Amino acid sequence: MRAPTFLFSILLVVSLAHPARAERIKDIASIDGIRVNQLVGYGVVAGLDGTGDNSALTGQGLASLMGNLGLATGQNLATKNAASVMVTAQLQPFIKPGQHIDVTVSSVGGAKSLRGGTLLMTPLKGADGQIYAVAQGSLLVGGAGASAGGSSTQINHLSAGRIPAGATVERAVPSRVGQGDFVHLELKEMDFTTATRVSEAIGRKFGQGTAIALDGRVIQVRAPADPGQRVAFLAQLENLDLEPGTPTPKVIINARTGSIVMNQLVALEKCAIAHGNLSVTITAEPQVSQPGALSGGRTVVTEKADVQVKSDKGELMVLPTSASLGDVVKALNAVGATPQDLLAILQAMKAAGALKAELEII
Repeated sequence: MRAPTFLFSILLVVSLAHPARAERIKDIASIDGIRVNQLVGYGVVAGLDGTGDNSALTGQGLASLMGNLGLATGQNLATKNAASVMVTAQLQPFIKPGQHIDVTVSSVGGAKSLRGGTLLMTPLKGADGQIYAVAQGSLLVGGAGASAGGSSTQINHLSAGRIPAGATVERAVPSRVGQGDFVHLELKEMDFTTATRVSEAIGRKFGQGTAIALDGRVIQVRAPADPGQRVAFLAQLENLDLEPGTPTPKVIINARTGSIVMNQLVALEKCAIAHGNLSVTITAEPQVSQPGALSGGRTVVTEKADVQVKSDKGELMVLPTSASLGDVVKALNAVGATPQDLLAILQAMKAAGALKAELEII
């Protein structure tokens, strides 16, 4: 029996060059103090059709819940119709008590499925340990599965689900946006040029001195003290158009998936590259050892494996100077390297100073 030869694959994705366009301030910056807060809580899902985890943790959770309801069980409950879960949610900015948010429910035990279950009342806490919302409701699980006679099939994931509007907000998070004389804009990417252009655009709209760039990321903006005027001011501010600074030439390499992404500013200096292709072939053949007649031995089947590694000789090739992304792609394709080799070639070109881009490996 011959096993297939191992091949390396890669996906090369490039962003095509296009003319620069204006962007809104809201697309490249956020306002300090306006943020999402993460919530988490431990809960129990009941009403499962024998697909629960039947664990001590679930029994302890049920016993605690029963105790809060005034029922004394005397011992931990164990049932296959319940499962321990972690409940997570995001508390959006400016949300008020009484409003609803979506929650995600994920099994933490050995539950086979949460389909058809109901999340029992679960407090959701923030990083400060305070309760900000309470979740409860029927789960929506996108997957499906069945088993019989030792065979089973499953579509999608059954140990996690969502409850739309499943949590009620009990506590609001105070915001600093309506306090003080200033509002601070924070750029999503640090760039002194963009910070300067943002402050200049705000100055042209609302008057010189309204905005000052404190560094390459934060812009301090003087805002009206009246809450109504401040909201209208921020609405106009976030929709101002400007041309941001030129982004940094960057090549992103994902070594796990073999993906390479380049932006349109990547350039090459003239360099020489030598490479060789590598292939690995594994061959496995069964070998039967038959004992002699009346020897009392047993027939034994063994497997003989043969591993071969082949490396082709590489030729030295000269790559010309390339200023555009299309020329860079053509030059790399001319090398004819295998996908796995291309990852190493880009790193070597960066180390040699021939690749004019920031190399980021994820």
